[in-house]
Parts: sequence; C-alpha cells; structure tokens
Amino acid sequence: MKSIIVINKERFGVGDEDLGDTLLSSFLRKLWASEKKPDAILFYHAGVKLLKDGSPVRDALEALEKAGVDLIACGTCVGYYDIKKSIKLGRISDMATIISTIMNADKVITP
Repeated sequence: MKSIIVINKERFGVGDEDLGDTLLSSFLRKLWASEKKPDAILFYHAGVKLLKDGSPVRDALEALEKAGVDLIACGTCVGYYDIKKSIKLGRISDMATIISTIMNADKVITP
C-alpha cells in the first residue's frame, strides 16, 4: 500500500504557534522512529519552508529521506517564497508530479 503525507504549513493546527511547532516536530520525529513510514511526504504552501537549511525539523526530515521517504517540494511554492537556494532536503517538483503522486497513492494523509 502506497501512502503519502501532505504537509501544507510550517506547524500543525490553528492557534498557539509554539504548540503547533511542538506538535509538528513530535509528529515528524515519531514518524522517523516508526517502523512503518510513508512512501513520500509532499510539501506545499508554507510547508516547503521546512525543507530549508536551518529548519527546526531538519534532523527528522533528513533521517526520513535516508530511510527512503521521498520528500517532494512544490516548485511554485519554493519560487513564491524565493527559497530555492536554501532548500537542502528532498527534491523540488511541479504540480503535475504532485498530482500524479497523490492520484497513484492508496492513502493520502493530511495531518
């Protein structure tokens, strides 16, 4: 079963930003430690900022990538935030690839 996780913001939830940062960090670290991992994590909108050099969750994302999880960033979003030079993890892709990845997945999760 092919599973995909979609991250579309820099933190989880709405409300207190510190709590949202803590939740996202915990989620990614627990996912990294989990026996079962997704096939890919798609990053779009502000979520692409998590792939930048200096990201607070860089270690977890780096470990997930080393474990074979495909980290895919939306190229339009990377361009919008003007962060292409600082993206150090994953790969920058286009909307056609993102759509194809989602449509070919058995399960798409947006936490």
